Amino acid sequence: MSTIPSPTKFSRPIKVAILDDWQDHAPKYLKDIASTDLDVAYFPDTIDPKKNPQELIERLRPFEVITTIRERTPFPREIVTALPNLRLLLTTGMRNLALDLDAFKESEIIVAGTKPAEPKPADPDVPKAPAHTTQHNWALILALANTIPRDDQIVKQGGWQHELPLHVDLGGKTFACLGLGKLGSESAKIAYTVFGMRVLAWSVHLTQEEADRHAKECGLPKGAFHVAPSKEALFKEADILSVHYVLSERSRGIVGAKELALLKPSALFINTSRGPLVEEDALYEVLDKGKIRGAAMDVFWEEPLPRDSKWRTTNWSSSEGKSEVILTPHSGYASEKTFQGWWPQTVANLQRYLTGEEILNRLV
Repeated sequence: MSTIPSPTKFSRPIKVAILDDWQDHAPKYLKDIASTDLDVAYFPDTIDPKKNPQELIERLRPFEVITTIRERTPFPREIVTALPNLRLLLTTGMRNLALDLDAFKESEIIVAGTKPAEPKPADPDVPKAPAHTTQHNWALILALANTIPRDDQIVKQGGWQHELPLHVDLGGKTFACLGLGKLGSESAKIAYTVFGMRVLAWSVHLTQEEADRHAKECGLPKGAFHVAPSKEALFKEADILSVHYVLSERSRGIVGAKELALLKPSALFINTSRGPLVEEDALYEVLDKGKIRGAAMDVFWEEPLPRDSKWRTTNWSSSEGKSEVILTPHSGYASEKTFQGWWPQTVANLQRYLTGEEILNRLV
């Protein structure tokens, strides 16, 4: 792949915009790059291009380089083509569905990502650890099943053991997996091997042969993952319904009022995938009326979640006749390993751009 044009053709210092660094990680990694070469601006407040396209364009128009956290700020065609000074966009991860890569290519803007850091296990016989999102998914499941947030608050407020609901015993129950890709398979494996759960899975094109292949890749026997005959059957039989679907225009709203109405009153609903896979108002109504035991969500329809969002302001308490609800701020990927891979690679590519070297991990 050819090297990039030397940035010496452009003005110095090079204007760099750091977007969406909600946790303020970037500065400590950027400090080693000479300040005389870069004019860095930080924008931790995310602007939605659908709501405020002109505001986002005016903010980003001066910049030659932009770094963004995966899928926080979308870059549709109308934004990309309105940024005449942009030469390089650096995103975290190697897949960012919020970027119109064709528009970047047509505008001759380089786009590059980062690869996850993969530490070697101390013992070669130790199985590879699941993704941190899988760990977070199960943290939410266990927090709901064992009423951990509520118990924590009761103890801190001077109380002790309370009445209903009691903790859920997971053994023998059905783990229903909406989508059986890498993350779905990892979560399903834990359900099967650790908690002795029956695994049921469904996606539009999932076959039993493919499910068996996923099971084999997880070191499990054929038939460990059963394919539900329909999406409706998946929801009817679910004790835990865990969402692991890729968001696309076809899958948007794949979980609606009809599907949610099929869940058992005792069901737990978990979404660490993407908010728009679920019809927001339909899920809110189910939980507000206490129609299922509980839900835990790490992803939302608008991020960051607005301060006045009904998800924030509702008193989610079973004592109020509502479902138990746990909310986390899209932090399922925010692990030490992830960020220790992302930011050094982003800074390294920025350094390469300064010296005219080839950019690594190019997407365009």
